Amino acid sequence: MNKFIKVTEQTSHYRHLEEMTIQEILSNINQEDKTVPLAVEKAIPSIELLIQAIVDKMSLGGRLFYIGAGTSGRLGIVDASECPPTFGIPYDVVIGIIAGGEKAILHPAEFAEDNKEDGWQDLKKHAISNKDIVVGLAASGTTPYVIGALEYCKQQGIVTGSIACNPNAPVSAIVDFPIEVVVGPEFVTGSTRMKSGTAQKLVLNMISTAVMIRLGRVEDNKMVNMQLTNVKLIDRGVKMIMDKLGLTEYATAKNLLLQYGSVKNVIDAVK
Repeated sequence: MNKFIKVTEQTSHYRHLEEMTIQEILSNINQEDKTVPLAVEKAIPSIELLIQAIVDKMSLGGRLFYIGAGTSGRLGIVDASECPPTFGIPYDVVIGIIAGGEKAILHPAEFAEDNKEDGWQDLKKHAISNKDIVVGLAASGTTPYVIGALEYCKQQGIVTGSIACNPNAPVSAIVDFPIEVVVGPEFVTGSTRMKSGTAQKLVLNMISTAVMIRLGRVEDNKMVNMQLTNVKLIDRGVKMIMDKLGLTEYATAKNLLLQYGSVKNVIDAVK
């Protein structure tokens, strides 16, 4: 059996941070940050397997759940909340759940992560079923809130994945599609909001973007299903329509966009 070592809790490679100049602090943080994409690259085969599983579930009408605590939970909520405006999907298709509930998004509820029963109870509030897929986010790979939820999912035949930043993490042994992005000790010892958080964010970017592309929510390299929630996005949509349809009049393209509600709808209607 492989021995589990919490790399995320190991002592920083840097000492006496308080004696560093601001320039030294920034340069050293930047040096550490540069290692994160390389660690993510090593995990691409595992990320690909999880993405395919998500696409399979969502293609049949299933939902994607992210569940985590602290920084990990907040990152899941950020990724989930950005899918509707970016890709035009309903708000109940990609769902982020955090230990401690909505108040924990802004105010730390750190002990909430220690309850092994609450994660499953939070998932049940969304009438979760084996049509859905759940991804547990835990930098340490040991968070009881996340592990408990995933264990219950397994009992119910719900497909699961995980994103951890320790090798041979306990959470990885529970799920169907584990991802481990090992970024090493943090600049500030144990502060996993730093490299570990960055790694999880990069993986979440990959997951949601690749899934939405495969589900047809992107055409060419354009967000043709984005919601028209501000002037910037309306302007972007108008320019997409002008380019796609060969229109020269901005006002004409804008009228079409506002009439049909999305770039995709305009393109389909004019074809």
